[in-house]
Amino acid sequence: MELTANARTVLEARYLRRENGQIVETPEELFRRVARNIAAVDGEVYGKDPGQVRELEDRFYRFMTQREFMPNSPTLMNAGLPLQQLSACFVLPVEDSLEGIFETLKAAALIHQSGGGTGFAFSRLRPQGDPVRTSGGVASGPVSFMKVFDAATHSIKQGGKRRGANMGILRVDHPDILQFITCKASGTEVTNFNISVAITDAFMDALERDDAYDLINPRDGRVVGQLRAREVWDLIAENAWLNGDPGVIFIDRINRENPNRHAEVIEATNPCGEQPLPPYGSCNLGSINLALFVREPFTERAQVDWERLRETTWLAVHFLDNVIDANRYPLPQIREKSLQDRRIGLGVMGWADMLVQLGIPYDSEDAIAQAHEVMGFIEDEAIKASVALAEERGVYPLWEGSMWEERGLRVRNATLTTIAPTGTISIIAGASSGIEPFFSLAFTRHVLDGKTLKEVNPLLVEVLQQRGLWTEELAERIAEQGSVEGLEGIPEDLQRIFITAHQITPEWHIRMQAAFQAHTHSAVSKTVNFPNSATVEDVKEVYRLAWELGCKGVTIYRDGSRQGQVLTVGTKGSAESEKDGAAPDGVGRKVNGSWGQIRPIPRPARLYGITDARQTPLGKLFLTLNLMDGHPIELFAQIGKAGSDVTAFTEAIARLVSLALRSGIDPHEIVHQLEGIGGSRSVGFGPSRVRSVPDAIGRFIADYLREREGRTQLSLPLEGELVPVAAVAEQASAPHPNGQRLADPQADLCPQCGVDALVHEEGCLKCMSCGFSEC
Repeated sequence: MELTANARTVLEARYLRRENGQIVETPEELFRRVARNIAAVDGEVYGKDPGQVRELEDRFYRFMTQREFMPNSPTLMNAGLPLQQLSACFVLPVEDSLEGIFETLKAAALIHQSGGGTGFAFSRLRPQGDPVRTSGGVASGPVSFMKVFDAATHSIKQGGKRRGANMGILRVDHPDILQFITCKASGTEVTNFNISVAITDAFMDALERDDAYDLINPRDGRVVGQLRAREVWDLIAENAWLNGDPGVIFIDRINRENPNRHAEVIEATNPCGEQPLPPYGSCNLGSINLALFVREPFTERAQVDWERLRETTWLAVHFLDNVIDANRYPLPQIREKSLQDRRIGLGVMGWADMLVQLGIPYDSEDAIAQAHEVMGFIEDEAIKASVALAEERGVYPLWEGSMWEERGLRVRNATLTTIAPTGTISIIAGASSGIEPFFSLAFTRHVLDGKTLKEVNPLLVEVLQQRGLWTEELAERIAEQGSVEGLEGIPEDLQRIFITAHQITPEWHIRMQAAFQAHTHSAVSKTVNFPNSATVEDVKEVYRLAWELGCKGVTIYRDGSRQGQVLTVGTKGSAESEKDGAAPDGVGRKVNGSWGQIRPIPRPARLYGITDARQTPLGKLFLTLNLMDGHPIELFAQIGKAGSDVTAFTEAIARLVSLALRSGIDPHEIVHQLEGIGGSRSVGFGPSRVRSVPDAIGRFIADYLREREGRTQLSLPLEGELVPVAAVAEQASAPHPNGQRLADPQADLCPQCGVDALVHEEGCLKCMSCGFSEC
């Protein structure tokens, strides 16, 4: 089996079977295990003879090992093993009762433990302040319970292999909608959730008229207030511009186009938004690698191999229908619902690869037309394959009264097509992600012993070699830039087709999404990439265009919006202090000493201190704080293996903290700078959870100071007063008078290699360095 180095790394890290921590399976054995398990359904459930089952197993094995098709990750991880949980994601109902809320939380915990993600609609919950008759108190509202779910997710790692992922949905007409829209603005709360606002047709009508719309209490259906649609729309766009959340889903459109609208109401989607599902619905997904279906690539005769694509589509539908029967569902309600509608989601990856082989630029009318042709073909063939299965196995139980019956089509599956994030499966297949353009044409891969390898897109290498243009010097320049835009030595036609995500305007991202949505029964997971310089108005235009072009939802990400530098919020120092030659520090106080001349005191020969260990998202952190007369003066911090980048940056933080302490900096100030810094995940529950290595160091120092000072609340000297840390944090997350907010200075570091920042693709996070993906 041909596999890239990244593919092998991903398989070894997350997929291959282990015993006592040791890998006991090859990639080929993994795919044989999966093929055998899924093919067995034909014999065990549908009575096929052993010869037919073996033949089907071989066909399944070939189209996976040849990388033409990959099922979703839980199927690869669990098929044929004791867990046997094969679905990628689920939607759970959240009932308006304390018992119902925590029953759902328990179910979500079991799902995360088994390797699945969860979507929730919190729209049934009564708003904050609404009376609760059973207790005589008042409701705390949907956002408060989202935070409970978020804290629980922090402590559960999916099947020991994947982090828990959630989608939180709230209807735009819920009375708590403004609180929901802004719940992720600080960058430190609800970090294990993607969130989306469920936009109604009534809201869009009010927006069109520049009018108000009704807010409805879900407890009794009463109208309890109004908001101006344009102001809510603006707030959604402002917060999405700030950090990517919330997205929007067009909930009435989703329900109008649900084939089972006669029998169910859809309230939510899975974590990345591509699978709108009824309560207890499940995702059974797989993707065709379009990169391998081009004949005579990079020539004038290049064309899609339609016959092979037809054969693969039919086989993939058969495979995914079998997954429904082979699956061991985490809840009986999920099993019942999955067998009732037999939803599958056949999607694609390698779309950008296919386009460059055909010589078509991503941002062109030809590419949009090609998208309609390719996905329209897959949809038509998938329907035919489902009809053939229905003739043999029967229609799905909810077929009667469905849109399929109205069309006169007897199908096996309620939905057939979905464009899902392909995350790690696209890495295994060696393909570009989903229907996304190339994020970069080169990246640096980090390997053992601190070594790095520069890797250039293999298709670009192939065509440059064909034309006799490939040189190592050119490879270095491509690797350094990440694109071929404006590079000397790259012909203009190749610069045009090898285009990257940030060279493509948001309008083309949405137009491509809409083209695929036109032939997709569920929805499309895609990120609309914006440059950092984009405005809130740009975001609003894309949201509006998504509505106009028939998309079911949209997610945007502005480059750098989750890894910006802290903005200046302080006032200038007084004229008197400037006369003194002491520089202001941004909050009206003078810096002690002569500016630029502060030197640390010499380190004493012998020091005594305290040692502790703290669990962090990157592993166990060992800390020693040395003291002089009870005053912190030196910090040592150690994590991970010697020579790793994580160890290096941890040591660097400790050295700088030590330098600051020996220079007379108030340790409370150091705590203030470090505490609360967030990474891409946390450890623990509630306010005590550790967000990152810097956060753990800040908390360690803070704990010592509290103990030394005999106080229960750490305070910071700010302009001559004592202000609680909580108040400082609240101030930091509040809007600044100039309309800006404080941004989290930490990027989302990859939890696997701890070296590079994660990039946003397909509504998901992915490391271009080591291949880690959350999808």
